Amino acid sequence: MIKNLRRAAVAAALLVVPFAAPTPAHAYDRPAETYTVPMTAAIEGLPLAAEVRDGYQRTSFRHWNTGQNLADGCNTRAEVLIAEALEPPEVLPGCKLSGGRWWSYYDARWVTAASALDVDHMVPLAEAWDSGASQWTAGRREAYANDLGADTSLVAVSAASNRSKADQDPAQWLPPAVDVTCRYAAEWVATKLRWELTADAVELAALTEVAEACPATTVTYESAP
Repeated sequence: MIKNLRRAAVAAALLVVPFAAPTPAHAYDRPAETYTVPMTAAIEGLPLAAEVRDGYQRTSFRHWNTGQNLADGCNTRAEVLIAEALEPPEVLPGCKLSGGRWWSYYDARWVTAASALDVDHMVPLAEAWDSGASQWTAGRREAYANDLGADTSLVAVSAASNRSKADQDPAQWLPPAVDVTCRYAAEWVATKLRWELTADAVELAALTEVAEACPATTVTYESAP
């Protein structure tokens, strides 16, 4: 279970309204309604269901595909790295990235080499399978694994932090940088709501505990196409 959470000292009244968020730099150009709700309410919107891992194979989620821009020669992973770089890398022929600087928010580290980064699926592929993706078509699983339509679906972080996380949910793993716990939980919930994924009882309990420590945190999401 979750230990040593930093309790937030903020007590703010939250207004539950549809929110027109800026379009992410690497989002698909499509109209969609965006919702912002308090994290507690968002967690209550997750369907409860037992997780089932039967039949899971990572290859059931085709990635990385050709990405959003078919003309740039970059796959989804590279497009995420380019979009999230705080100091842009040079894009060489074959979409080889040279230089650049990234902030790995999971472990509060600067990373200066693309090869030292992983592009993490906020809700890991195995967890998505357990939570409903096993019933999807192959095409929808590919769309999930290469989701450039929401900034929080895919995140560039240090390889070490991503491999520490592996396929664990928030009942088993939270970022070592404890001051981002609220952000991480909100992005996890947003991804599950976006893709209509379920949560099991232990996961819901862990998320609820986090939400109690994050009274001012909201969850923003759009439904996946």
